[in-house]
Amino acid sequence: MKTTIKWIYIISTLSTLCACTKSDFLNKKPITNILTPTTLSDFQGLLDNTTIFNQTGGLAQLSSDEITVSYTNWQTGSATERNAYIWAKDIYAGDVNIPDWNKLYQQVFYANSVLDGLAKSDSAATAQGQYLKGWALFNRAFAFYDLTRTFCKAYNAGTVNTDLGIPLRLSPAINYLQPRSTLQQSFDQIFSDLNTAASLLPTARPSANLNRPSKIAAYALLARIYLDMRNYPQAENYASQSLNLYSNLIDYNTINKTAKTPFTTTNDELIYNANQVASYGIFTPTSSLSAGKVPVVLINLYSSNDLRLPVYFAELTDSSYYRKRGYYGQGNYAFTGLATDELYLIKAECLARSGQASDAMNTLNQLLIKRYVTNTFIPLTAVTAAAALDTILIERQKELMWRGLRWFDLKRLNMDGANLTLTRILNGVTYTLPPNDESWVMPIPSDEIALGGIQQNPR
Repeated sequence: MKTTIKWIYIISTLSTLCACTKSDFLNKKPITNILTPTTLSDFQGLLDNTTIFNQTGGLAQLSSDEITVSYTNWQTGSATERNAYIWAKDIYAGDVNIPDWNKLYQQVFYANSVLDGLAKSDSAATAQGQYLKGWALFNRAFAFYDLTRTFCKAYNAGTVNTDLGIPLRLSPAINYLQPRSTLQQSFDQIFSDLNTAASLLPTARPSANLNRPSKIAAYALLARIYLDMRNYPQAENYASQSLNLYSNLIDYNTINKTAKTPFTTTNDELIYNANQVASYGIFTPTSSLSAGKVPVVLINLYSSNDLRLPVYFAELTDSSYYRKRGYYGQGNYAFTGLATDELYLIKAECLARSGQASDAMNTLNQLLIKRYVTNTFIPLTAVTAAAALDTILIERQKELMWRGLRWFDLKRLNMDGANLTLTRILNGVTYTLPPNDESWVMPIPSDEIALGGIQQNPR
């Protein structure tokens, strides 16, 4: 997949990038020979490095209907930001080192380094060694999945064995090229990693270290993936398994509605922390200075007693709205990790799709009662499963705004026949993205194509 030059660069910077941790291995000074992690504390130091892990791509946020950018502000963005926003054929236009690809494969490399080291370690069979193996497998699955949903077509059972997947690097070796797998092979590897991880990770939520996965997080990620695949029975199954282990919700009446950082880094709904890469700094920060604002049509979805409106957003003097900091409460980029509110919505949607309208609405109302001003929420009802589904999908959009999910929701819903078209107007020019168009799949970065020789996505 990567060229020798690229992987040598990653290895040579491994110690420097991880120097902020406590591991003896990571605190050693770089020398001409490559330093190799060998102890369990070395491996944990690598996995705890959030400058590498706990990050997802940002192209999907740039391209979704959750963001609006004025023409004046659009002109100030990077080439990638401008082009992703209008779904251009050539997104990158000369930009290189695209983080949606490079950062995620860097995570894969680090996870593989830990797995390779554990395989050679006498301590691999200990409880700590098995925990670290589960952690590394979770991290690799998390990265593979983010790459797959960004750079591959939406899952289609009829074409999944011929649709292109991603290069599945399962070794930290640097001296070979890896072609793209099929999409089915990509999902098979992700599920293999996650199922093994789930068997090894602890059941308890690591409340003080939410960069670390648990069994709760593994089930939550499986629920998210199966939802993207439109395998709704399995999505409901794993959402329920995760909620059976941890189901806390926050009463938004207890949240400071005027704070720019409403949530703490250990808030009760968090299961696993991740944030969008800090690379698209003009359009996507969760800050009043961001060029990317929330479309008014979405702001109008919230009623006056819906606490999500003041908790999630702030209004500027020009009557535009920006997204405040998200669930992790740290940094200026969108929270893209796993939380219980998403699981309630997954479960509710799947129940509706299976014809269980009453149970679906009851599940949804368990979430919504925590989102409205005290004593003002009237539980929602639906006569039919179709009506329940329509309501749940609107609430999903409102609840998970700027969480890095909307683009992928649109992809799967269009596969189900939703026929959703996106439109932008800039300086009198209209840009349109039809449903199921090739441009719903991001192109592989051009520098990767040139160096690695892998097959490009049509666009």
